[in-house]
Amino acid sequence: MKSPHTLAAKLAQQWNSADWRERQLLGGGTAWPLTLSIGQPDPAVFLNDATALRSHLQQWRAVEDLGLGSVQWQERRYRGSSDAIAVPTHWQLAKPSQCIAAMRHFKVPGHAQVHSDYARLCTLIAGVERPSFQRLLVRRLVQWRDAPADAVIAAAHMAQQLEPGCAQGKPLRALAVQGNDTKFLERHASLLTALLDERFDGEASRQGLVGFLGALPEDNHWLLIAPLAPGLLPFAQMRVRASELLTTPLPGSRILLVENERCLHQLLHQPPQPMAQPLPGTIAVLGAGLNLGWLAAPWLKERTVAYWGDLDTWGLHMLAIARGHLPQLQALLMDAATFSAHQHLAVAEPVHAPEYACDTLPPNEAALMGYLRAQDKGRLEQEFLPAEAVHSAVRAWAR
Repeated sequence: MKSPHTLAAKLAQQWNSADWRERQLLGGGTAWPLTLSIGQPDPAVFLNDATALRSHLQQWRAVEDLGLGSVQWQERRYRGSSDAIAVPTHWQLAKPSQCIAAMRHFKVPGHAQVHSDYARLCTLIAGVERPSFQRLLVRRLVQWRDAPADAVIAAAHMAQQLEPGCAQGKPLRALAVQGNDTKFLERHASLLTALLDERFDGEASRQGLVGFLGALPEDNHWLLIAPLAPGLLPFAQMRVRASELLTTPLPGSRILLVENERCLHQLLHQPPQPMAQPLPGTIAVLGAGLNLGWLAAPWLKERTVAYWGDLDTWGLHMLAIARGHLPQLQALLMDAATFSAHQHLAVAEPVHAPEYACDTLPPNEAALMGYLRAQDKGRLEQEFLPAEAVHSAVRAWAR
């Protein structure tokens, strides 16, 4: 047989489970009432410990008197007793507030934090309409515990408005959304990133908030620079802040922009032997993602520029943003023929880029984006392309 304190302590332990919180707070009508088994006193208690039995019965009668849910009772006969006695069998809690009140009344370990979290969650769930955002807030308490409730709600409303690349090269603090002060995004970057991940299947984390929004990074997004011919730079590889490239030209006549820096090995090595011939005057800039505001640098207009990214809706979206800064830019390995030739390597793209991304693409690329959007497996990630295909495309461009 279990005491009210024991079961309340169990509830507090269950509260620490994200799955339990989601099921009980967002599960709708099927989640409540919550019924907990008390267990019945065994005959040994009845025969040998009348004081413990009496205390047990009194504690469960008090639960009902205190309004902490309802208790189900059952008549039971014990050997040696002429009369049946009513024993508690189940504790039924009608709603979350009764559950929290029980933990608080019995002062189980962690009850103060549970009460605080629940009270704030009630406010947050009421103020946030998007179900996926509610789910995030319920499951990841540490994401918002240190932030005022009104700031969390404002962040959720802001995350509904923000779109990939919407900063258009402006500093993050210059984004005027929801009427918040200039440092709101910086103060709540982690929460905003998590909320945007819910909308865009983890893209904000993958690219970083600044890069995902296409902002000018004040904390400096670092790009990987790799010359594809000797003598262009004093290092075989180096990192440069994106903001510096706005004013500091790179040497050479050709710039190859690569979405993901993990693709460097495809440029430098070709099985079974390294690249035999360098590409004169060519420098690769890798890892920009959606952080493309630096492409407005005047010196880039004097270079021959190519862009190679993932062959999916997000890659074509980034290509469109890049082309907005550099209309002369040439896309590499981002066409229907490439997708068709390597379709066996494609994977699913769970969340697509916004449909408005098609608006600035030429007809053939807009049609390709529509085709990829309709595929079950419409994402061909650039790092999985054979190095031979990459080298062939890059050399054809650099002729």
